[in-house]
Amino acid sequence: MKEITVYDFFDTKKKDLALSLITEPETLNKKLSSPHVNRPGLALAGYLEVFSAERVQVFGETEVRYLQSLNEEELVTRIREMFKTDIPCIIISKGLTLPPIVEYLANDLNIALLSSRLSTINLMEHISRYLHEIFALEKTIHATLIDVFGLGILLTGKSGIGKSECALDLVHRGHSLVGDDLITLRYLDDQLLGRPGREFGHFMEIRGVGFVNAERMFGIERTRKQKTIDLQIELMPWQENMDYERIGLVNNYAEHLGVKIPIIYLPVSPGKNVSVIVEVAAMNMILKSVGYDAAEDFNRKINDEIRKKTMLKNLEGSSDETDSGNSNQ
Repeated sequence: MKEITVYDFFDTKKKDLALSLITEPETLNKKLSSPHVNRPGLALAGYLEVFSAERVQVFGETEVRYLQSLNEEELVTRIREMFKTDIPCIIISKGLTLPPIVEYLANDLNIALLSSRLSTINLMEHISRYLHEIFALEKTIHATLIDVFGLGILLTGKSGIGKSECALDLVHRGHSLVGDDLITLRYLDDQLLGRPGREFGHFMEIRGVGFVNAERMFGIERTRKQKTIDLQIELMPWQENMDYERIGLVNNYAEHLGVKIPIIYLPVSPGKNVSVIVEVAAMNMILKSVGYDAAEDFNRKINDEIRKKTMLKNLEGSSDETDSGNSNQ
């Protein structure tokens, strides 16, 4: 499970969230392990049975006013009970002021108190978005990712099959490179996203040539930092006895980080223009997204043709029977 320290969170977001530290710097050493944010209204009232203590706690105007309404003895009891659950930190919205005893107890029990000038809703949205990006599920795979006609195409296959060469040809034809060789997949906002697995540029390894810099060679407009993955194309060596999809009525899917995406198993042989086939696959998927499926259209026309021929054959058969009956009379 991923973790970040409260200090890292504070240092990264203090400008964006207009944050200031109320307690001692030592309180920033705790760790965040959840992408969620919590408002602890019930916990402050003493109900801790279902309290999400591992989350960032946000005090809005409701929580602050409730604490201000308590007498000192009850306030100390409520705060101490909640702080003993070992929460990572508390962020107070709107620049509101807590009773001084809360700061004293936070320092005593090593709980970071932060203050933000943002409204409660904006503060929670910003924190939640940042933490979900930090804690998003991810994995790195050997693949190449290309933006083809606006679709994210993930090219996979064994080393040396021609992924980089295909991608290079696609970039040369006007499409955009996201990453080559190593791609980091992330599940964020119900989408499967891909970005380069290395952070030092859009380099490509072309066997026989060496490394080339696609950004320098073709321009920054031919590169992308991140792309939603819409289709996976697995490049495979051609095998004579392999049962490849011929019509396209069968839909295959690959699963990454719990997300299923369509996959095409594409046989590769000498002289085959793979980049054109990738373009065709992308255009075919776009047509499917607007309601047209060529395989279904072809299958329907074949079935219509079979029905027509069957009807004509039946009509010819019934006509022959009639003629035969008339001749017998």
